[in-house]
Amino acid sequence: MMSEVKKTVFGRVFLSVLLILTVMIGVGAFVSVENSHASAIPDLPPAERDAGASALPASGTFAPLVKQAAPAVVSVQVEKEVPAPEGVRGFPGFPGFPGFPDSRDEDSQPEKRRGAGSGVIVSSDGYIVTNHHVIDGADKVKVLMSDDRTFEAKVVGTDEKTDIAVIKVDATNLPVMKFGNSSSVEVGDIVLAIGNPFGLGQTVTMGIVGATSREFGIMAQQRGYEDFIQTDAAINPGNSGGALVNTRGELIGFNSAIISRSGGNDGVGFAIPVNLAHNIMKQLVDDGRVSRGYMGVGIQDVTPEISKTLKVPDAHGAVIASVEKGSPADNAGLKPYDVVRSLNGKAIRDRRQLSLEVASTPPGQEMQVAILRDGQPKTLSLTLTEFPEEDGQPAHDAPGADAGALSGVTVDNLTPEVARQLNFQGSGVVVTQVAPNSAAAEAGLRRGDVIQEVNRQEVTNLTGFREALKAADDGSVLLLVTSQGGSRFVVIEG
Repeated sequence: MMSEVKKTVFGRVFLSVLLILTVMIGVGAFVSVENSHASAIPDLPPAERDAGASALPASGTFAPLVKQAAPAVVSVQVEKEVPAPEGVRGFPGFPGFPGFPDSRDEDSQPEKRRGAGSGVIVSSDGYIVTNHHVIDGADKVKVLMSDDRTFEAKVVGTDEKTDIAVIKVDATNLPVMKFGNSSSVEVGDIVLAIGNPFGLGQTVTMGIVGATSREFGIMAQQRGYEDFIQTDAAINPGNSGGALVNTRGELIGFNSAIISRSGGNDGVGFAIPVNLAHNIMKQLVDDGRVSRGYMGVGIQDVTPEISKTLKVPDAHGAVIASVEKGSPADNAGLKPYDVVRSLNGKAIRDRRQLSLEVASTPPGQEMQVAILRDGQPKTLSLTLTEFPEEDGQPAHDAPGADAGALSGVTVDNLTPEVARQLNFQGSGVVVTQVAPNSAAAEAGLRRGDVIQEVNRQEVTNLTGFREALKAADDGSVLLLVTSQGGSRFVVIEG
């Protein structure tokens, strides 16, 4: 029985829009890993912009390009056993039969669920890249080649945070997809999507790049990393893990997800850039796991309001909201309110880019971090450590209160009981109510937030909070706020 993996993205722009990971089946967490060191995965080419990577072919047909690239795209077929449904006791197929309790019989057989996605051959000795969600939890993985040969595949490793997985078949002299460099991709480039939608067999569609560096919270549950290429080339369930190629037949991305109201292609698809995937696939092949660099900071984008308050000349960079004690950032001397402008001379546009740059840098490497502190430039040396394992923490609501502060905002002293409910250690005041249409609500202040600083002044109780507000003379207030998601700055205009 075929089923689809679907996720829903609710946001200010895409309310009631259905996000679908483009595979026919999704099954529980996969932990088995097969490691090998015989990889021949090639390096990425230089990021050189060439009009030939986006122009229409002079012949008026993409057939020669497809003949070159398509043999390296495969169908990935997965199978998983799940327990038989409850309600079967001696009469399979008749759950809840009158006179029999809804319980499984000891002899009832587990069901087999099957699904299919796509993959791309990246080395002639059998390494294939697909999406994590394609093979997640699978008991068996098979690969169907374009020449109709079928191979059993072993899982080399998976990375949920980027939705990348590497599998391997026992074969040699396989056709390999030529790598492009996704950093040279531009909006308007013509692209082809090659995959196996709906189990129909290999299919090619054409479109253009609609956007680059997209981030929509698709990987939010995994606290993952997003840098998607957006395209209107038709991508449908079953295309997951397939190739997004330029008009030179070079691989520039792995198709991963769509936003759709209908469940099918609505012209908004997303591919993982090959540059991001390349680092992941090489680590999975070499080590069976992914190691990421770690700074130990909570960061956010530099908004125009924050830019004005922190004396930043523009809205570029990432502002540090918190620094973990004993972390590389702490040891290097980074502090809250510092604005990171570049790493090793590479300009940082926003929070997303800083996270990607740090995560893709090997632990142990030294980095030169250029910051603005109180409007003054400063450069610090920092040695990254390995990103620690993350444990999810549940969120809690704070109890209500009637003490007033700020227009439309109610706060209260942070009691030990409330701090335990919020899983918070430290001092501050807790937000218990925010009027829906207030300036604070529009700025992002929420019930359950803990306000620790007002205009860089630490607050430990309501009295100190009110005194700090009275000292604000320009009508705007900069708050350092901590919640389950970490620390951040909130600027409320008067």
